[in-house]
Amino acid sequence: MADRILVLDAGTTSTRAMIFAPDGTLEGVAQAELTQHYPRPGWVEHDAGEIWEKMLSCAREVVGDVPDRIAAIGITNQRETVVAWDRDTGEPIARAIVWQDRRTAEFCAGMKDYGHEPEVQRRTGLLLDPYFSGTKMRWMLDHDEAVRGAAEKGTLAFGTVESWLVYKLSGGAHLTDASNASRTLLLALDGAQFDEDLGELFGVPRAALPEVVDTHGRLAECHTDCLGAAIPICGLAGDQQSATIGQGCLAFGETKATYGTGAFVLTNKGQDIPRSDNRLLGTVLYQEAGQRTYAIEGACFVAGSLVQYLRDQLGLIGSAAETEALARSIEDSGEVVIVPALAGLGAPHWAPGARGVISGLSFASGRAQIARAALEAMAHQTHDLASAFAADGAPWSRLRIDGGMSANDWMAQDLADMLDIEVERPDFVETTALGAAMLAAVGCGMHAGLEAAAKAMRGGARCFAPQMEEEVREARLARYAKALAAA
Repeated sequence: MADRILVLDAGTTSTRAMIFAPDGTLEGVAQAELTQHYPRPGWVEHDAGEIWEKMLSCAREVVGDVPDRIAAIGITNQRETVVAWDRDTGEPIARAIVWQDRRTAEFCAGMKDYGHEPEVQRRTGLLLDPYFSGTKMRWMLDHDEAVRGAAEKGTLAFGTVESWLVYKLSGGAHLTDASNASRTLLLALDGAQFDEDLGELFGVPRAALPEVVDTHGRLAECHTDCLGAAIPICGLAGDQQSATIGQGCLAFGETKATYGTGAFVLTNKGQDIPRSDNRLLGTVLYQEAGQRTYAIEGACFVAGSLVQYLRDQLGLIGSAAETEALARSIEDSGEVVIVPALAGLGAPHWAPGARGVISGLSFASGRAQIARAALEAMAHQTHDLASAFAADGAPWSRLRIDGGMSANDWMAQDLADMLDIEVERPDFVETTALGAAMLAAVGCGMHAGLEAAAKAMRGGARCFAPQMEEEVREARLARYAKALAAA
């Protein structure tokens, strides 16, 4: 009986395939790390062929020799990463440019100087920043002969990672869902398909772009050569939208924060196109039968990757799990403050040229102080976002958290303390994958709608209540503001 959902979770540092039961129980996982390429400072690349090969390998591992049990596939992905491939060969023609990449900062600055940002923000909900996909596509066309040549021949295909995976799984379907499309700078929030005028502004040919489709429904079909059965692809969403759905933030005003490689906060804004006066982003949360539900978003580029940096580049810790014990081993950070602008600063600052800062060092500062300061940086960045959301008329009354870092109890409590609100963490923190499973379950008819899927598939949660005294909170925020100015 086909009553299981296969989720393909194409992350930044790894790729996973997961099997979910109709009640949200996780029944199988296969995971593979992705190679990170850093050819120059500020540049981050992936091998799109590796993404596909490792995803297919993971999917085959969890599906095994019983593909007939899979009712549908859901895909969630690192959003703004751009893949370029040739329609004739079906193979990538350049390395994928990852969402963290900052190489288009100068191009974005030039667009701002020409006065384009207000209109771009009004139409797309986004700002002119290297983060977004459109400027990466333009860079490829300007600097890569193979990409430019494919465009001239009419064989170029651009897409974000879910587009690339659907293309390979289906044997040629070129599509993207509305949530990922809304991250490109090429989709007007009130437009059904990619916008000709925006494509002309950024110099990206419409012919190279995919069709924009719903986030759930019968969207494409995985051919039998991949997994041994023809399986419908019924759910597609960018990772942060998927996590918002997995957290059950389906009502207006409900908010989640995901702490993975970066930190991303989304608040459900219903059917009204969101507008921000505080440099937050408007984005599509999901789309059903052409009807969109929107969200307002704030993104911090560095979260878990800061802990990874302490481990891999500085050698201060052996594993991410050590940070909680180190943070608890001391009363405070000894005035050490980290501003984790290793890939520039995201919302609400949008300073691509900013660089990381460690301030307050003394002879008393050791690895415990630095590890604690790294965790404290998560609450400091989130507090910046909370202030911007409140100024935009979207204050948080409760924050639902997820992602790998959220498993750290010390950090979860610190968030509650610094934000002075309740923080709720689900028992199953992999809500990005769960959201994709919910979308696919609704898309294939397993559940009647997203509310029904949330009721059936989400489990319990733990709450963290604020305990910090106001003067302690204010002193920390003052130290952070000083360090932030240095960044």
